[in-house]
Amino acid sequence: MVTRALALAAGAALFAVLATANSGGYRYGISDQAFYLPAVVRAADPDAFPRDRPLIDAQATLMLTDELLAAAATITRADLATVHLGLYLATMAALFAAAVLLARALQGSWWMAAVLALLMTFRHRIAKTGANSLEGYAHPRMLAFAFGAMAVACALRARWGWSALLVAIAAALHTTTALWFALLLVAAAAAARREWRPWIGGAAAIAAGAAAAAALWGPLAARLVRMDDAWLQVLQDKDYLFPTGWPLYAWVLNLSYFAIVLAIHRRRRAHGVQAAGETAIVWGLAALLAVFAISVPLTAWRLALAVQLQVTRVFWLLDLAAMAFLAWWLTDAARRRQPAIRTAAVAALLLCSASRGVYLLTVAQPERSLVQARLEPTPWVNAMRWLGAQPKDWHVLADPGHAWKYGVAVRIAAERDTVLEWGKDTAVAMYDRGVAMRVAARAGALGEFDRLTADTARALADRFDVDVVVVARPHTIALPVLYENDQFMIYDVR
Repeated sequence: MVTRALALAAGAALFAVLATANSGGYRYGISDQAFYLPAVVRAADPDAFPRDRPLIDAQATLMLTDELLAAAATITRADLATVHLGLYLATMAALFAAAVLLARALQGSWWMAAVLALLMTFRHRIAKTGANSLEGYAHPRMLAFAFGAMAVACALRARWGWSALLVAIAAALHTTTALWFALLLVAAAAAARREWRPWIGGAAAIAAGAAAAAALWGPLAARLVRMDDAWLQVLQDKDYLFPTGWPLYAWVLNLSYFAIVLAIHRRRRAHGVQAAGETAIVWGLAALLAVFAISVPLTAWRLALAVQLQVTRVFWLLDLAAMAFLAWWLTDAARRRQPAIRTAAVAALLLCSASRGVYLLTVAQPERSLVQARLEPTPWVNAMRWLGAQPKDWHVLADPGHAWKYGVAVRIAAERDTVLEWGKDTAVAMYDRGVAMRVAARAGALGEFDRLTADTARALADRFDVDVVVVARPHTIALPVLYENDQFMIYDVR
């Protein structure tokens, strides 16, 4: 027992290292954290972000993660960088546990568990869904996905109570990710337990009635509308939201997941090795495909709620299912013919995963380290830290593309309101038309930021109630200088 525990701990550590390397290393303060970190700051300090509150709350009100992480920071007295590193490590451990539990629930060997865990270290994009199988930063969606995968493992063993509990935990972390697992498991339970069908049908009817009431008179009423052209214009680069515009390869890749699951499931049945709840889970995956099919004409019609749910992400679950069944085919199915195949599969996947991780960190992106747990003291970050020491209500005008140009958003590095952060603000605009119109107006006004002058800076300051402007050298403006370093200058426009 002790030997097995040590082996699992070593396996989890190896999984975390390989998965992190294949994600280009762990980095704090990047990508979607441009939204999640300010939401946590606001949950801990209601006075933070007085101007950007509508934008942050447009998505933050849909989940509890910001409150949970803010509470964790308060209880532990740790800073956000430490809390998010802990969240990331917990996610890696949970994903490894999910791989092992799924493999064993499918009555697979430890060889199968090793192959599935190794397959999961290969970060890849689920075609045209806006989701990656892994992220190189702490993301609540990833931890919710891990708990959802564990819930599926419990359902494969017909442990439905545990499945429900794990999905509830996932829901507290990331609502929509948990929703897809819940739909899968409800459909699976209905397929597996005939005596439960009346109860499931009744619960579904009640849920449908509550959803209809919420959509007609409650909090979802504003989402049961058709997106107009002005709203859609802000989302023009989010092509993953509308499957009718997908290229052929995306359809082929995404639909192939279920084909793989179905083919290998039939082979497992023929060999008499299927798990207790396996057929039910396959029906649950089919139900997800059906929900996706229903959503396609709704998103084509631009129904706001259908677009906001991002139903295309059901293919993330199907991707995991396909990997699990392929792991069995590469190991336990191969054992019947040639036992050496499974050893070769583990060795080959280990070598490929390690090689890919080393390549990403040493050749493709040599400036990155395996772990960057805090913001590096770059000239941009130093300027932001100076801003962070100024009054909380200061409003910052910076290049709209500053997050991807300089590595981190103003709202993260300075914890101050900013007029526009194009990458994340356009994504949040999906959830609220008012936010979308705010983003559109500001994007239009800042279209020539690189040619900013003192007069245009003052005009923008009057329009958006700006306090300071951040400009990259060698561009300078004839305004009072509050701060400067080798690369950036901060001007007073009050």
